[in-house]
Amino acid sequence: MSNNDATETIREQQRELADALPFADRRDFEAAERGFVAALDPSEIRDADGNVVWDANEFAFITGDAPDTVNPSLWRQSTLVSKQGLFEVTEGIYQARGLDLSNVSFIEGDTGVIVIDPLISKETAAAALALYREHRGDRPVVAVIFTHSHIDHFGGVLGIVDPEDVRPDRVQVVAPVGIVGEAVAENVYAGTAMGRRAGYMYGAALERGPRGAVGAGLGQSTSTGHPGIVVPTLEIRSTGETHVIDGVEIEFQMAPGTEAPAEMHFLFPGKRALCMAENATHNLHNLLTLRGALVRDPHVWSKYLTEAIERFGDRADVVFASHHWPTWGSDEIREFLGLQRDLYAYLHDQTLRMLNRGMTGAEIAEEIQLPPALENAWHARGYYGSVSHNVKAIYQRYMGWFDGNPARLWPHPPKAQAERYVAAIGGVDRVVELAREAFDAGDFRWAATLLDHAVFAESDHAAARALYADTLEQLAYGAENGTWRNFFLSGATELRGENFGTPTSTAAPEILAQLTPEQLLDAIAITVDGPRAWDLDLALDLTFADLGRNYRVTLRNGVLVYVEKPADESTAQATVSLAKPRMLALLGGDRESPGIEKSGDDTVLDRLMSVLQPGDPSFDIVVP
Repeated sequence: MSNNDATETIREQQRELADALPFADRRDFEAAERGFVAALDPSEIRDADGNVVWDANEFAFITGDAPDTVNPSLWRQSTLVSKQGLFEVTEGIYQARGLDLSNVSFIEGDTGVIVIDPLISKETAAAALALYREHRGDRPVVAVIFTHSHIDHFGGVLGIVDPEDVRPDRVQVVAPVGIVGEAVAENVYAGTAMGRRAGYMYGAALERGPRGAVGAGLGQSTSTGHPGIVVPTLEIRSTGETHVIDGVEIEFQMAPGTEAPAEMHFLFPGKRALCMAENATHNLHNLLTLRGALVRDPHVWSKYLTEAIERFGDRADVVFASHHWPTWGSDEIREFLGLQRDLYAYLHDQTLRMLNRGMTGAEIAEEIQLPPALENAWHARGYYGSVSHNVKAIYQRYMGWFDGNPARLWPHPPKAQAERYVAAIGGVDRVVELAREAFDAGDFRWAATLLDHAVFAESDHAAARALYADTLEQLAYGAENGTWRNFFLSGATELRGENFGTPTSTAAPEILAQLTPEQLLDAIAITVDGPRAWDLDLALDLTFADLGRNYRVTLRNGVLVYVEKPADESTAQATVSLAKPRMLALLGGDRESPGIEKSGDDTVLDRLMSVLQPGDPSFDIVVP
């Protein structure tokens, strides 16, 4: 963590923002503290080896007025989000907040408790359940509900239930249709790249403090324990579907393609409580996360919020979500959901209006202005998703990466472009000189652009790296968005030291075990090093012995293709038979253990394995 102070430019920005926003409004603080039962004490959660995977009080320094090195709006949000412990939402509903990136909720039934969204890690989930039971009794878990397909909403399930108990007559696991496929695909196909960038996004490697990590807006950070998954026993397929679990009636609303590909909201009519999953939280959410993902659809997002208002608005006295604090009162709920709906609809509609007048995503992001009602609504501020990067995501969703200008159709890649820019400007030293002038003038965005070119042209130039780190740090100090701050500070951290890789991994064995054979073969195809495989012409029958399924796998022209069909030794060069877990071990590097039966050409499998190139969890981001 640096000892650099905020520059006068940043301090002035902080003062102007503090004067512009309604900081005297304390309603969120009252809501965030309402129903407090007890904090987790001791606050450290450890894994079986004694490693700390979460410390609920590591952000306890966030109190009082914002320091100059933190945007005052982000400091306010982090103050609210860092509150940890067990809270009563309404009679028979409790939440544990501040024990991971997300919340876990407990719904009391006739004989036990229904758990909603059991955090990221089994360790944090188990600690939350223990805290609940300490104050509400040792109620058995009768059901688990996954609201959607992101790991912070299912990953800790093994700390809540024993997989052997997951069956309809003992512990129900309820989720929107398609959740397992979506969850596994997101964590496997582009999982290496997403994981590396998530390290930047959540500030996992950053020191905690006023000059370091203060939170990610949606929650403080991600736990580093053991994630897992279990297959649902009940998939929800349609809006209006109603089920009674342990005497608790639940009415569901499907909301696919919103914050997650598989997502749902639901009402507890008997408790007049509405769970909005992650589609209505106390910030502007991401339409495209900085870690990477498919672009989300703000148009359909707003439509599902309208449907929720119409369907549930008159039947709920409290709305809660899987992040942040609840909202109480019928009028307050309608206002909250209505403004959340208007936020996504406005960004969508205005971006489309402006792009149809010829503006690019970057231009729209600079031009767009939110109406006063949204600008001054704390829950619409861009702590996690920002107006700037969400507008660019909407442009990308409709128009793609190309803005239509032919000069930008075929630019040089970053390093080659940087070398040419630096040469044209007069060399790296001159670029750093100009960047210093921009830095001193408070134009940190331009300084960062210049120094990006300098470092990509000459990555070991000490003065360029040092000034670049200082520049990113000032951008971080001024950022209202928590993930922007973390990205800037993570880049500065690596420029000043070493690549910190991927601090957390979602490739847990329990998650990989849920890969279908098709997903597993797709994952293999993604790792084929095309040029090295150009001259290979392979055909083998791959039999998953434990599943009784065979696939004809071919590798030609650097492309792996598979078709499920009966094995045929007359047309296959080789036959390989093994269980799916053994295949996962093989891909993990275990070629020696028993469990693989081969016939035919004994070299085929080895030749296939020799051209597989796994992802690099430490690829460079801020340097070439």
